[in-house]
Amino acid sequence: MGVAGAGKTTIGKLLARRLGGDFLDADDLHSSANIQKMSRGEPLDDGDRWPWLDVVAHTAREHTGPFPLVLACSALKEAYRERLGLGQGCIVFLTGPRDTIEQRLESRPGHFMPSQLLDSQLEILEEPDWAITVSVTNTPDGIVEEIIHLLHRQSDDAMDENYSE
Repeated sequence: MGVAGAGKTTIGKLLARRLGGDFLDADDLHSSANIQKMSRGEPLDDGDRWPWLDVVAHTAREHTGPFPLVLACSALKEAYRERLGLGQGCIVFLTGPRDTIEQRLESRPGHFMPSQLLDSQLEILEEPDWAITVSVTNTPDGIVEEIIHLLHRQSDDAMDENYSE
């Protein structure tokens, strides 16, 4: 999860490949009305997001391909993450300096999400306090390595808790 330009698609694809799973990009599930709205530089509101999040959640739940499923979704608010209802899923929050993310947005011509919408995303962002948080200032491969390391550490910590009970 993270704001537009954080690298969710790039990192998600690499992570899914490294973990032997599938990748799902929530951006591919936006309605044409949402895409047109963002293309005009208008931020989505909750009325636009709820139906989209429902489609994302349904698509993730219906996934039958190789697991794990790596889902790239902005999921900027806790309510959005709850709406996705991904249960046992692990959230990775990609974050970084505003100027770095803005430069990334400006370097992808033709994408429906213009850089002028970054501030609207940052305004509503509710950073998760229990997610794996990774800076996007590293290379994509370095970011994926860090995520995998943190996933293993989280898994080891969970096993240690189970054995100590």
